[in-house]
Amino acid sequence: MKITAIIPTLNEAIHIEEAINSVSFADEIIIIDSFSTDNTIDLAQKHGVKIIQRPFDDYSSQKNFAISQAKHNWIFMLDADEKISPKLKLELKNLFSQNPDKVAYWFHRTDYFMGKKIRFSGWRNDKVIRFFNRNFCKYNGKLVHEEILLIGQVGFLKEPLLHYPYKNFDHYVGKLNKYAGLQAKMLFDEGKHLNFFHFAVKPSYRFVNHYFLKFGFLDGYQGFVIAVLQSYGVFARYIKLWLLKHHQD
Repeated sequence: MKITAIIPTLNEAIHIEEAINSVSFADEIIIIDSFSTDNTIDLAQKHGVKIIQRPFDDYSSQKNFAISQAKHNWIFMLDADEKISPKLKLELKNLFSQNPDKVAYWFHRTDYFMGKKIRFSGWRNDKVIRFFNRNFCKYNGKLVHEEILLIGQVGFLKEPLLHYPYKNFDHYVGKLNKYAGLQAKMLFDEGKHLNFFHFAVKPSYRFVNHYFLKFGFLDGYQGFVIAVLQSYGVFARYIKLWLLKHHQD
């Protein structure tokens, strides 16, 4: 069974070598890079991986393009900020030694933020599809929070992926702004209408949801920061949508 691992990157120098080492079991490793300005590419080249640079348009298009360049049908899609633990690597090797009877596999993720494992705050049930057969799966075309469309059955692996989504506070805010811009573009294209509810109620509810309803207060000050920033992300989305509409008008 041959496997291609794909790692999308943009300025991931802090993570790229660990990510490559995580998928050392793969027969082919592809870095799909959105023209990083740090030394991501220099570090990746030391490992003899295949590097493709392509202007970023959206997450689905970037990943689907990389999949089309793979030599093998079985794809392991790893974000650069994810790591595979030794236990998960062993579970994967056992799976690879068989003929998988599913077309794709879900992974739970254990998330870390500001040096702490996050147990609540809306991140508790974080799961993603990372291993799949491209003959039955493709990304759905969403600009952000892309999902896999598939034909067939999906399995679950027991051991979690380790996820370190934010390098620091500024990186978290930067990601939220990027996602807000992409989401605003999607809503603009759909003709979404805005009112006071979107600017006042929805951001406030997002804070309440993450901090109280999803027990973010049990994650300490990290949980409070997550709730505040998630609220900001919602507010930024609708501000950016308003700006698009204002410019259009």
